[in-house]
Amino acid sequence: MEVEKGKTAKYLREKLGGMPEKAKENLKEFNGIKKLMLDALKEEDLTVKQMSEKINMPTDQVMYYLMSLVKYGFVKTGDIDDMDEYYTYKLNK
Repeated sequence: MEVEKGKTAKYLREKLGGMPEKAKENLKEFNGIKKLMLDALKEEDLTVKQMSEKINMPTDQVMYYLMSLVKYGFVKTGDIDDMDEYYTYKLNK
């Protein structure tokens, strides 16, 4: 079998018969949560607790998704609060 450069995704689609349904569901959920978080951060910089209250999601889940957004460059760490306890997060423009 001859290898074609840049054809990995095409090969996997053909071999696996497309994207698994569970992966599609997970991606759809992630994109929805990403939109909620990015919209909230457009208004102001927020701590994890503030974000949790604003989008009505448990803080552990907010932290998980927020760290994913930091990892992929959508969000960055802002300033630390007056009591030196919590960081704010802001959009990476």
